[in-house]
Amino acid sequence: MNDAGARLVAPFGYTDIRALQKSDRVLLPQGSTPQFCRRTNAIAVARSEINAAARDYPIVFSSADETSFLPVAVLGLRDGQNLFIDETQEWEGGRYVPAFVRRYPFCVARVEVEGAPQARRMVCVEEAYLDARGIALYDSAGNPTPQWQIRQRLLEEYEKDLEATARACAMIARLGLFSPFKFEVHNGDRRSLTLKGMYRVDQTRLEALKPANHKALVTRGLMSDIYAHFHSLENFGRLYTRAVERAAAEEGRRARTHRR
Repeated sequence: MNDAGARLVAPFGYTDIRALQKSDRVLLPQGSTPQFCRRTNAIAVARSEINAAARDYPIVFSSADETSFLPVAVLGLRDGQNLFIDETQEWEGGRYVPAFVRRYPFCVARVEVEGAPQARRMVCVEEAYLDARGIALYDSAGNPTPQWQIRQRLLEEYEKDLEATARACAMIARLGLFSPFKFEVHNGDRRSLTLKGMYRVDQTRLEALKPANHKALVTRGLMSDIYAHFHSLENFGRLYTRAVERAAAEEGRRARTHRR
């Protein structure tokens, strides 16, 4: 970037990004799971993904300031735990892989000038994937290659989806429907696990909405997203079972190693 005082704001999980150039050659991961995804217990999902992601993961909402919210898929029950990474360190087959993961190593980054957010965005790439052995994204005439067209379309659609997601969450927040909650597991009288810092749509508040507000949610197609979110919360029980089974398998491997 040539703007004085300008900087690119990297999305979560990205380390060193730079604006994509037509002359760049990029190593494509070919479905490989990005390293950072193997060590996170939640990943953002966009509105169009909620129904698909809700089949596999609990879908909750996250907020840093209790005013703006975004949906996330819960992947684990403790920091750094993704229970959907298999023994090969790849995303488990047959599970929905969020677009946040699939777009890597590319992204659309926000731009700040002297600390002030700008309206413009820039298509960027993780620097570690720039390599002369990589594929060309544009041909000699400056036209996008088929490989880049697929990824460019994903980036464009994902950015539009994020904007729609922000508008949807803002509407739900204006109606006062978000409420904090936590997932707890009790063994008898003892609490053995607590996962907090999450928000959900409050069903009681939803049912108490004025008819006009309820109709607005239906008209904008948000009710299907909300009910997918409600149903997805049942996945917390399955996630806990998965965590227990994973811990037992790891303990078994440690025991076998110790006996050798």
